Amino acid sequence: QVQLVESGGGLVQAGGSLRLSCAASGLSVGSYAMGWFRQAQGKERDFVVALARTGATTIYSDSVRGRFTISRDNTKNTVYLQMNSLTPMDTAVYYCAAGNSPSRWPNMYPYWGQGTQVTVSS
Repeated sequence: QVQLVESGGGLVQAGGSLRLSCAASGLSVGSYAMGWFRQAQGKERDFVVALARTGATTIYSDSVRGRFTISRDNTKNTVYLQMNSLTPMDTAVYYCAAGNSPSRWPNMYPYWGQGTQVTVSS
């Protein structure tokens, strides 16, 4: 049974940083493309970043490029999202996902975590 469990969310002031973790079981993060998405209250789920299984390709949304960094630790079977220079616009529930190829489209990812709330105060 595949499980993706996000953690690391919380309340942070604008300009601050958070690191989200996505711990996987039932699959190896090194064998899948891993993505992060976010969903603000009342809005659709938006793409944040995706990392190819080989690590050769990383795709960032324009809104987070230069501020967010995705990484992967295969030994811990965990994917991370380092978020810097946070703004209130980054407030959302953040989800990690696993799929066969890096994509901006949520329906390309069959496996999802339950999400972790990130709130950025002004």
